[in-house]
Amino acid sequence: MQFSRKTLTLAFLAIVAVMAVAALLGHPVVPPEALAGLGMLPMAMSGEIDAKEIKDALDKQAEVWGEFTRKNNELLAAKAEGKAVADLQATVEKLNGELTKLGTDLVDIAKKSNRPAIKDAKGNDLTEEQIAYKQAFGNFIRKGGSESDLASLARKAYNSGSIPDGAVLVLPEMDSEIIRVVGVVSAIGRLATVKTIGSDTYKKSAKKSGMTARRVGPGATGGETSTPQFAELEFTAHTAEAEPWVFNETLEDAIIDVEMDLADEAAIAFSELAGVEFARGTGVGEARGITAYDTVANSSYSWGKIGFIKSGASADFAATNPGDAIIDLQHSLKSQYRPGAAFVMGDATLSKVRQMKDGSGNFYLWQPDPLTGFGGRLLGSPVEIDDNMPTMAANSFSIAYGDFKQGYVVVNRSGTVLIRDNLTAKGKTKFNFRRRFGGGVQNFEAIKLMKFIN
Repeated sequence: MQFSRKTLTLAFLAIVAVMAVAALLGHPVVPPEALAGLGMLPMAMSGEIDAKEIKDALDKQAEVWGEFTRKNNELLAAKAEGKAVADLQATVEKLNGELTKLGTDLVDIAKKSNRPAIKDAKGNDLTEEQIAYKQAFGNFIRKGGSESDLASLARKAYNSGSIPDGAVLVLPEMDSEIIRVVGVVSAIGRLATVKTIGSDTYKKSAKKSGMTARRVGPGATGGETSTPQFAELEFTAHTAEAEPWVFNETLEDAIIDVEMDLADEAAIAFSELAGVEFARGTGVGEARGITAYDTVANSSYSWGKIGFIKSGASADFAATNPGDAIIDLQHSLKSQYRPGAAFVMGDATLSKVRQMKDGSGNFYLWQPDPLTGFGGRLLGSPVEIDDNMPTMAANSFSIAYGDFKQGYVVVNRSGTVLIRDNLTAKGKTKFNFRRRFGGGVQNFEAIKLMKFIN
């Protein structure tokens, strides 16, 4: 059975209302762990989705989470008593893997229902110039033609600037698809501020320190106080390319939506590149990632460097009270940034964090959450899974915590261009997509890292 967006929304609100009332009465209708899968429902509301698929995924996740907590409790107790734990450890790791797989399955369900529809060209939606360009672009993809003629149409349709010789401007919906997928693949790209620029660089002034005030007693002479200090920041949109190819027979098939297939291929390639760069990029000819900046122990923080907290062990957490380091990381961030803050880490790191309890052993630091998505919550803050973050190793920066909207900026140069090549490879046509993007830290106070050292 398929549910429309409206029906699914009403059903979701009804379920939440029933659960809330039941919880207030002291009789929750579902265990807390079963709520984890509901995180995908807000995304699912944007499209059509199979109700049975949702129910099966939620039921399975609740079952595995319950078994995971039971076995992990047994493991912790066995360790405390000095018993052999190899079998229990293997069971817990297996269940952890199942939870990861179930989270991926839920993401896939949401993606299937969340892909935006690309409308056909219609007179009431597009100008005559845009309709003409859309039609000409489609013909160019399949049959080739004059790039200069198409560039001329693009300038009329979209008031576009300079287009490289031999290239054409891709349709706006193709460009939007590329940007959308970057947000799916890269948690940092999704959380950051995104700026679309018309030049190669984006410049801004950032306040390094504020103005101070002081008391003046009766009859006392006032004086100057310190003034705000500013830093000039510059972010460059560097060129990147992706080059999918298509069999010529496919181009001749009118049923296949070649344009969006190409956009999907290019989107995946660009998003995977961007995801790596936003986490680990050097800043030389590419975006600069959050782990590539100079760092300093947070107690000695200064502007231009990112403060870090030690994990308590090389390539691991401390053997005793490992969660204390995560608490320290959370409180290393100034309180004004915490309402919008999130943890970002790879899935393997999250699997370790998921097993942690508080110092008294009473509750898990990580909890599933029905609203924040599949990463759940850690100490009340949402967790974003980004496997572009470094894995746990000696001296690695494998966990970030911060308000990434204030802390990191992604710059996209408007307009992706395309070069068509049907000569290099016989029987195939290559499509060289080129776009310019970059990124970097714009507020060093707003992001903190965990360094895996003793």
